[in-house]
Amino acid sequence: MLSERIRKLMNFITHSTDAVIIYTPANRFYFTGFMSSDGVLVVTKNRAVYFLDGRYYGAAAEHVADGIEPVLMTKLSEQLKHMMYDLGAENVMLESGITVSDLERFGSILDGMSVSASPQLDAFIASARAVKSKEEAECIERAQRITEKGFEGILSFIRPGMTEKEIKAELEYIMMKNGADATAFETIAAGGINSAVPHAVPGDYRLKDGDFLVMDFAARLNGYDSDMTRTVCIGQPDDEMVKVYNTVLEAQMEALSAVKAGAAASEIDAVARDVISAAGYGDYFTHSTGHGVGIDIHEAPTVSRLSEKVLEEGNIITIEPGIYLAGRFGVRIEDMVCVTRSGCKNFTKADKELIIIA
Repeated sequence: MLSERIRKLMNFITHSTDAVIIYTPANRFYFTGFMSSDGVLVVTKNRAVYFLDGRYYGAAAEHVADGIEPVLMTKLSEQLKHMMYDLGAENVMLESGITVSDLERFGSILDGMSVSASPQLDAFIASARAVKSKEEAECIERAQRITEKGFEGILSFIRPGMTEKEIKAELEYIMMKNGADATAFETIAAGGINSAVPHAVPGDYRLKDGDFLVMDFAARLNGYDSDMTRTVCIGQPDDEMVKVYNTVLEAQMEALSAVKAGAAASEIDAVARDVISAAGYGDYFTHSTGHGVGIDIHEAPTVSRLSEKVLEEGNIITIEPGIYLAGRFGVRIEDMVCVTRSGCKNFTKADKELIIIA
């Protein structure tokens, strides 16, 4: 029996396309359910073949999704060409996310056929991946529980004089110790003036009293990512720091309350942005309010003022407004939620009130 994902991909193939090649790792994992660093998935209207080298072929025979035929990849150029010729294929579609050299390589292998990268294929896959199954959502939520163990553990570790690098290393260690397969991305630990840089790279800056510390971190589990940001204060914050923190928290809570299936992503962004603008910090909220999370840490839908997407039940998105005062400090608070018909289920349980580390 065909897996539902492969069936939908087969149905996507139109009369003007004879076959689709899926080559990027995230999409190969999505359609096959099997992780590998290399492989070529070929799908036609009635057949799905997965070319894999000897490192993965044996395991794939037992673990790939239903309806996919694993084939030992010995000499792809000959195997792929023969398969396409046997099918009488003339038009072959690939993801536009592949590199130019890979597109040229497939074009050379399939000489005489029309081989093209397709934004339409990308849009179809992005839309499919944006709506998570029950199993995907449960996996992401389990990854989030591990992420929160990292936060719980790091709070007792942080103290003045520590470097951002030390905090990053310990936070990642705690998540791995608690079951993460990997981190979902490079952990951000940004203190003092560095907290005003949304994607700061942890360095040798040493925390001191009066610093905000922004930590953006996440665990990956079974191929799926979580995502979370918390801002804490080393010692006592001044009045404006408290005001900024509370403004970001209010913006986040208001945006969370607006999330539901059928809501425009741009409207969710506007809710958060309006709160921050009303407090006088509109120019200092410099990124979108959120993004989808799944196999990739950033995927559809984007929650931004430019987004044309309407939220669907099963979307898993972040809500993460921030205020960044260059040369002074920054604040970001991020939760990850699953969109439901009437609202959302917040996967993030960690405290959001301002935590002061003495």
